Amino acid sequence: MRAQNRIIQLDHQTRGRVMFGAGPGLLASDAMMLDIDPNTQRDRMEQALDLILRLFRGEVVTEKTDWYSLKEARLHLLPYSDPFPEVAVASAVTPSGGRLAGKYDLGMLCVAAAETTGFDALTTNWQTACEIAAEHGRTMDPRRLRLVAPFHIAETRDKARENVRFGMQAYVDYINNNMPRFNVPPGEDIVDYWMRVKIGVVGTPDDAIAQIRKLQAKQGEFGVMLHMANNIADWEATKRSYELYARYVMPVFDGSNVARNESYDWVTRNRDVLSRQRQEAAQRMIDKHAAERAAKTGRKEVTDRRSGSLIS
Repeated sequence: MRAQNRIIQLDHQTRGRVMFGAGPGLLASDAMMLDIDPNTQRDRMEQALDLILRLFRGEVVTEKTDWYSLKEARLHLLPYSDPFPEVAVASAVTPSGGRLAGKYDLGMLCVAAAETTGFDALTTNWQTACEIAAEHGRTMDPRRLRLVAPFHIAETRDKARENVRFGMQAYVDYINNNMPRFNVPPGEDIVDYWMRVKIGVVGTPDDAIAQIRKLQAKQGEFGVMLHMANNIADWEATKRSYELYARYVMPVFDGSNVARNESYDWVTRNRDVLSRQRQEAAQRMIDKHAAERAAKTGRKEVTDRRSGSLIS
């Protein structure tokens, strides 16, 4: 297991596979359009997920409930992944995701990790998953815990703030249109509100690093930090944000620059000694060459130590 100050990565058996994600459905408007009672969504999600996992395993299912009926149902093609794709359940504030992850040995996708309510529920929901898993004789693997938050970073905080004015108000209005979640006080700057409520990061690579370390301090080890894609900045600024994240944030946590930085620091500490040794070695070669030439020509040649040229 890697050290606590680094985000652990998924191992080779899970990295790169297709993921099957499951969630009850957050938007009441979706439930209404599908003529589903929102109060039934989480129970039905568990029923459906249990059924899907059984089909993934190759079971033949005959089952009747109050909302579906199956008779000798089976998959005609089993999953290509062995035994089936990585399955993760969404977890925000309620314990439903943690309960399912623990019961069925699934990954967790914490979709509101940076928000105050989601951040506060992180430890509780993970603990719920661990407790339920223990009841089934299993241990939850933190490598399968993924935290999600919106990030927009730029070279400076002012630049980042300028960038997100492109679409932040529209984004908050869209979220609030279905269910009021972000109550922006009249007169408060939308970017100031975003940062005060800690919806996500708007700032520099250092701010992104600080946010991830804050999540580590709260949660401990987890598998992956995921960006919640959005349109709060235009596409060019968004691509630049991704680039800065890849160049300056990811190496801090995947350890790719550790050896290089240690080598750089070692050279800095020993610069005077190394510089003297390099100069002495260069002068030794110059003197050797001058001596060889003098032996062949019969002339005594003196080397100018500053330029390396021969003086007869």
